[in-house]
Amino acid sequence: MSKLIAAINMTLDGFCDHTAIIPDDALHQHYADLLRNADAILYGRITYQLMEYWPTVVKDPTGNPAIDEFAVIMNNIPKIVFSHTLAPTAISWESARLAAGSIEEEVSALKQQSGKDVLVGSRSLIVTLLNLHLIDEFQLTVHPVVAGSGLPLFNNINDRTTFKLLKTKTFGSGALTFYYNPVKT
Repeated sequence: MSKLIAAINMTLDGFCDHTAIIPDDALHQHYADLLRNADAILYGRITYQLMEYWPTVVKDPTGNPAIDEFAVIMNNIPKIVFSHTLAPTAISWESARLAAGSIEEEVSALKQQSGKDVLVGSRSLIVTLLNLHLIDEFQLTVHPVVAGSGLPLFNNINDRTTFKLLKTKTFGSGALTFYYNPVKT
């Protein structure tokens, strides 16, 4: 069975805003390693459209090995996009497809397959999947930045959830990744 891992960057004050953080080479390498160990990544429409940036880096590399390697890995990993507003023709990335079923159906089927992990990297999907009790592990990378406003990660959660800390990873930038398992109660 595959494990569903929610992996996301957030600020100290709990907001998910990719423009508020400063990703360095170590962070790009961290996420490249995570993607290498996954069979697919799940996105909502907004995050998918943000990630459509990476094929442009594959076509025109930056010269930074960490960023360019991440772009290639991101370009190649299969992506499943959950959206009620995107038409199938709007999915132009060759490695992406629009989800055919509900999030619960698709994720449950993916988790039943043998293979590598499945990642979820969209805030809205993380909230939905947490409410459905389908997430096996959280990897929350907290950056030493206070955004002041934005989209809070843990918003609209149905039930109180506790977590068991598995380990941490510290980056030279001061960012920390917390690895948690939700505790079944």
